[in-house]
Amino acid sequence: MGLHFTSEEFSKRKRDVLKSIKEQNLDALLMFRQESMYWLTGYDTFGYVFFQTLILDQKGNVILLTRAPDLRQAQNTSNIEDIKIWVDKDGINPTNDLKQILNELDLKGKKIGIEYEAYGMTGRNALRLNKSLEGYCEVEDQSELITKHRIIKSQEEIVYVKKAAELADQALDEAWKYAKAGASEAKILAEMQRVVLEGGGDYPANEYIIGSGHNALLCRYQSEKRVLSETDQLTIEWAGTFKHYHSAMFRTIPIGKADPRHIKMHEACVEALNNCAKTLIPGKTAGDVFNIHAKTFDDLDYNKARMNACGYSLGSTFSPNWMDWPMLYTGNPYVIQPGNVFFMHMILMDSDSNLAMNLGETYLVTENGNERLGKQKLDLVVL
Repeated sequence: MGLHFTSEEFSKRKRDVLKSIKEQNLDALLMFRQESMYWLTGYDTFGYVFFQTLILDQKGNVILLTRAPDLRQAQNTSNIEDIKIWVDKDGINPTNDLKQILNELDLKGKKIGIEYEAYGMTGRNALRLNKSLEGYCEVEDQSELITKHRIIKSQEEIVYVKKAAELADQALDEAWKYAKAGASEAKILAEMQRVVLEGGGDYPANEYIIGSGHNALLCRYQSEKRVLSETDQLTIEWAGTFKHYHSAMFRTIPIGKADPRHIKMHEACVEALNNCAKTLIPGKTAGDVFNIHAKTFDDLDYNKARMNACGYSLGSTFSPNWMDWPMLYTGNPYVIQPGNVFFMHMILMDSDSNLAMNLGETYLVTENGNERLGKQKLDLVVL
């Protein structure tokens, strides 16, 4: 069994969730987020793209309802002992199998929390589930119940986050090594991902973002792969990933020579990042962090080039993206706590000049402040 945490760690997590279930006056929780299943039991799969749920009732019963391909997946990666299989066939409705389990747990007429904010909970699955449970029990959206536990990392988790940060640093070394005029973006990507995998890491929850020239202004992966020009700009966003825990970084690298505006934009990014880091401390809110980000850029006349969010929590996440709750945007009331891990990205995309500059780092919030997990320099590197 490939469990990545001690039995004591898993037991504490279960106790904490059961306490929250009782505080919310729930009789059971239906988990559809893969992150919740992994955190609570170790269950590691991408089978959540199909209908799949993990049931935890107030008595502590844990039952997984999934498809046949994930039977051994659950047996090999998790501590789940009770696994039910729904059978693939035309016209099948797995919510009927779920209701049978709920009957066995005596949950008819009871109050059940559901993780609706989940990639496996497609619109069709939600419609089927709601129709199946209509008149059967009371349902309540509890999408963040476990997420609010996951956001504070334990000491065992922090070990994995820091390993992920080491891998991210190594990936940047490879980017600096291979990024030069005449180099292919594909080669740079391959070498960055290689060192992560060779270092014992995993695939990230979303693709690395890479773009040069006109694509350096993109914040998402796209499939065009350019060869770098004599004078160019290369934007890369990536994450070291270990046991599904992420530590992300972001850089824009001028190729050949830096435009003087690149230099000023980079100075602004460093100032904004440092100001955000001073604000990312216990007692401040996620909104406070964004506000200093916005004020720094706006005061430097980069209002049109900046984004409306400047980061998000990181942890153990699954495809399609590594962004976790909560996000750093205006008015977000989440209070920063020790054990939080946040990726903060300073993004400037100037469409008028077609210039980009990005700087991003991952931080662990501590009792007295925070620790930048990446150890690479923040200087503007021109290759």
